[in-house]
Order: sequence, then C-alpha cells, then structure tokens
Amino acid sequence: MRNFLEWMAGTPLRILIILIAAGFIQTFGSRAITRAMNKLASADLVPGPRNIVARQKERASTIGGVLTATLKSATWIIATAMALGEFGFDLGPLIASAGIVGVAVGLGAQTLVRDILSGIFMLIEDQYGVGDSVNVLEIEGVVEKVGLRVTTVRDGQGTLWYLRNGEILKVGNQSQSG
Repeated sequence: MRNFLEWMAGTPLRILIILIAAGFIQTFGSRAITRAMNKLASADLVPGPRNIVARQKERASTIGGVLTATLKSATWIIATAMALGEFGFDLGPLIASAGIVGVAVGLGAQTLVRDILSGIFMLIEDQYGVGDSVNVLEIEGVVEKVGLRVTTVRDGQGTLWYLRNGEILKVGNQSQSG
C-alpha cells in the first residue's frame, strides 16, 4: 500500500498538475483574450467622422477567435510534451528529429503553409472579418468564421462554404467603406 501511495504521489500527481495547469491557462487565457478584444472593440481608435466602430468590433471578434485557437493549441501541445516527459519518454530525439520531419512535412504541406500565410496576411490587411458581406470565389455571402487556414461563408441559400485562404485570390467586400 505504501509503495502505491508513493507511486501516486510521483508521476500521476505531476501529470494531474500539468493537466490542471493547462486547463487553467486555457480558461484564464481565453478570458483575458476575450476581455482584451472587448476593450479593443469598444475603444475609440479612430476619432472623428470616420469612426467605424462596427468594423472594429468585427475585426476584434475575428482576431480574438484566432488568438484563442492559437492559445489552446500551444497550451495542449506543451502539456502533452510535458506529460510524455513524466512518463519517461526521451523528448530530445523527438525534438531533434522535428527539424528533419519539418522539412519533409513542409515540402508535402506547401498548400497548408500557403493557406496559413494567406490567413495571416488577410488578418493583418483587414481584407474581411466576421459579419462582412463578401464575394469570394464566385460565392456571395456573409463571413461566419475566419481562421488562419479556412474562412467560412454562408451564402443566400443557407449553404456554408469552407474556403481555404490560400485559394482566395480576390475578395469583394461590400461591408467596407472607402
């Protein structure tokens, strides 16, 4: 019985602490991102007659969603690596081989990289955001979700379209003014 309690106080307890910490980081980080995006959405960043508060709220919503998804992914990848380390897996060779695997995956996943890079530039340039009425790849509709890899647009007939950001070469946005 004593050996079991000593074992439980070791690896399983540390893994439980890692998982609880990851859950707290995700929960509180998501709340912080939401709070920051709400402040950004309500801040008067463009004073005067060109105040475009609605557009600012949509952009804050879009960026908030991307940041929350990024936080969630990074948190759980790190927590998984830490838990594997607690089980005794030697992560050194895994990390060293990541460079080689990265090159192979990079060559095989060029479209994925193109989609993500296009998504980053689309967000930075504020080409469109959640709630915008757009014309993309012969599809007219309202943007429902914007991610780094995929944008979802619902057309007038109610169909939800998933558009890879790397394939979007031109966008018509009826929601943005001059």
